[in-house]
Amino acid sequence: MKIAIVNDMQLAVEALRRVLMQVPHYKLVWVARDGAEAVAKCAADRPDVILMDLLMPVMDGVEATRQIMLHHPCAILLVTASINAHLPKVFEALGYGALDVVVTPILGTCGYTRGSQSLLEKISTLAKLLGKSAPPQKRGISWVKQHTKQSNTPPLVAIGASTGGPRAIATILSQLPKSFPAAVAIVQHIDVQFSPSLVQWLHYQCHLPVELAIAGNKFKAGKVLVAATNDHLILRSNLTLGYTPDPQNNPYRPSVDVFFSSLAQNWPTTGVAILLTGMGKDGAAGLQLLQGAGWHTIAQDPKSCVVYGMPKAAVDLGAATQVLSLDEIASTLLEL
Repeated sequence: MKIAIVNDMQLAVEALRRVLMQVPHYKLVWVARDGAEAVAKCAADRPDVILMDLLMPVMDGVEATRQIMLHHPCAILLVTASINAHLPKVFEALGYGALDVVVTPILGTCGYTRGSQSLLEKISTLAKLLGKSAPPQKRGISWVKQHTKQSNTPPLVAIGASTGGPRAIATILSQLPKSFPAAVAIVQHIDVQFSPSLVQWLHYQCHLPVELAIAGNKFKAGKVLVAATNDHLILRSNLTLGYTPDPQNNPYRPSVDVFFSSLAQNWPTTGVAILLTGMGKDGAAGLQLLQGAGWHTIAQDPKSCVVYGMPKAAVDLGAATQVLSLDEIASTLLEL
């Protein structure tokens, strides 16, 4: 797999290079010292994965991510010395299409690199998503239960997203009023350590309260719950939320398909399910299940997507009742 490093700090470049050397089929194809150089090198030799620093001279990692995803899209993993100190930039870059973020490894004595395992795990996950490693075993989607309408459950909106998802979700939520009568559930592909920051960031983007989904929670009208762990969020038969590690070989964590499938099986009424921008196919099969259970299903349109992967897979399956832009999704939710 071809990997590039974008970082202006020599020690950081060396630490990243040594981490990559641990995996024989990882090939470092080029190094750029700032975002502008990265954009130019990506145009000439596009890698499979870019390890992108955030703070650099000439052009920072946010703008470099925006330009690369616009003109020469590839998988971008943000690598920064401090995530919490730069959260606005992190989420801005994720909005432009960066897939994930990890702390920069630190070069120690005797060649030891602290923090290398986390970086290798992130790259391994990206390799699975890119089809650069053995594909996971296929797992059947749960059967759909026949529903009996219950009046004591709120209307439900379920949203799944990946690459570019934070900004897309914020765009939709920002247009919903405080009086919005439905519960909202969100599954965004993001590492567990960043889930609290995502919730905090979304909270300031909208009028509705946004919280992490805790095991045992129930959906409440006018409240947004966000999947909180690397395990998969599910709805149990008693209508409380929970988490499961299975399927463990699923590279999408938390998985939209697993969550949508649990809704199709256990939610007693119909609702609205939305599949937003993202790489891969996660959520398409689950959206089809919900459509079969009578839900109104929406896929984001290609023009407003950062990566038209997950919504396209849903459209190809015939799982989307509507294909809409982000602004149209928000207005449709208000109408429904």
